[in-house]
Amino acid sequence: MSNDDGKIPLPDLEANVASEVVPIAPKDDPPVARTAEDLEAVFDVPVQVSAILGRAQMDVGGLLSLAPGAVIELDRKVGEAIDIYVNNRLVARGEVVLVDDKLGVTMTEIIKADRT
Repeated sequence: MSNDDGKIPLPDLEANVASEVVPIAPKDDPPVARTAEDLEAVFDVPVQVSAILGRAQMDVGGLLSLAPGAVIELDRKVGEAIDIYVNNRLVARGEVVLVDDKLGVTMTEIIKADRT
């Protein structure tokens, strides 16, 4: 199992290493323009979208003492961007807008997440 001096010989690791780098896609191919039609297979997949205006922390007693018209101070300032989550993952930031007497959100920044 071992040689004369008590050491175990190791295999030559460099013999198994490929010396040529193989590209995943040929460099001559032009980039493919993707459209919304490419995603048609997932159009019917439901997702949960949340727009977070801000957060507040209070004890249960303070929560129970709230009455109609009470104001809760949030951790955001007026005009500050709101966070937009899709399935509990931050994907964008935006602004609150008023559309036909309803509140809406317009995205101003897309958050590009690292996929590890």
